[in-house]
Order: sequence, then C-alpha cells, then structure tokens
Amino acid sequence: MDNNELTRRFEALTTAHLADGCLRARLKVRCAPAGTRAVVPGQRVSGRVLPARHAGSVDVFLEAIASAQPGDVLVVDNRGRHDESCVGDLVTAEVAAAGLGGIVIWGLHRDTAELREIGLPVFSLGSISTGPLHLADRPSNALESATVGRWTLITEDLVFGDDDGVLFVPAAEAEDVFRLAESIRDTERRQADRIRAGVSLREQVGFDEFLARRESDGSYTFRQHLRTVGGAVEE
Repeated sequence: MDNNELTRRFEALTTAHLADGCLRARLKVRCAPAGTRAVVPGQRVSGRVLPARHAGSVDVFLEAIASAQPGDVLVVDNRGRHDESCVGDLVTAEVAAAGLGGIVIWGLHRDTAELREIGLPVFSLGSISTGPLHLADRPSNALESATVGRWTLITEDLVFGDDDGVLFVPAAEAEDVFRLAESIRDTERRQADRIRAGVSLREQVGFDEFLARRESDGSYTFRQHLRTVGGAVEE
C-alpha cells in the first residue's frame, strides 16, 4: 500500500479505529506517548516512517529527506527531551518542499507561528524556545530506526496521526488492520445512528442478557458477549 493509498484509506478513519483494528488483529497497539499532538489542531498525517535519530544537528534530517519518497513522514527521535527543541521552521519548510507528508517528533518543536504558516502536519510533545543544547556522536543507525516512547520504528512501519494522537502500524499488516478498522467504524456508526433514533446501546448489545449470563457464569466477559452480538464497543 503506497502513501497515496494510505492517505485515501485513512481519510475515512481515525487513529482510534486503527487502534481497535490492531487489537482485533492481535497486534500490539503502538501509540506515541500521550500528549503527542499536532501543532495545528485538526491536522492529520499518514505515511511510511522515515526515521531519524537526532544528535544535536539538523544534518541527519537533511540526509533522511534526501532518501525519502513523496508522502513519507519524518519520525524524529530526540529521546523525549523536554529541555530543548530539535525541529523548527527551516527543517519543516525543507520537509514540506520535499513533498513529505509530515513530521512526528519524540521531543519538542519551536517556531510555532512559522510552522502554522507552513501548514505541514507536525506532531510533537510541545514547544520550547531553545534549540538543541547538546551535540553528541551520531549513532550508526541514525537513519535506520527511531524510538518513540516504548516503540522502535523502522521504514517497514507506517505512522498515522490525528487529534487523538499518533499510532504506528507494521506495513505488512496494514491491509488487514484497515479492513478491520473499517468494519469497526461501520458498526459504530450504525450503533450511533440507532442511539439517536432512540434505541439505547444497552438494548443494541443485549446488556440484560449479558448480565443474566454472567450471573450464572462468572467467567463470561462482556467482550465475549460482544463478539456474539457483533458489537464494536470494545475488542
């Protein structure tokens, strides 16, 4: 699935749908740390991961961009630091000019006003005025992988971001995750429509029947029950 197809499929989904799709596919749900947000609320991003480990200089970003495909998303590992920014207006403008889909930072950004003007989706843990405060030896795998929170990402991973945060999905599993996420979305929309029409969610999922079954079988879980009735509240 190329970046254009990813963007098209993701337009009708959310990261919540994809997270539920990962659960149903029995995959690890790999979310960026809570608080990873778009600089401009409402922006969305999707594409192949383009990893870059920051060591104090922007050269690693420029080198990553040189090998990028249109629509790739620069994923920046600055170890979640809160004492410095690692991406500002010039790097963002360069990424946008190269046709990439956006930037996801495990760390902070700066030049917020300029980033809003550039308009490229940028997700980070927040902003701070200072640029890099450290200059370390660049790791040998600086362009091979990037860590974001608990997760180490490579170019065989995909990244998706919206108002709920950022999620990573293995490219090899993307089709299955999308198919499941689209099914969950459709079920939830039908359930929401019925709630608005006056049919409570409890009625739709047979909650009284669940309680009766649980009374006689303490091991019976709500998730088991939902699978029998086709509900999508939980996986």
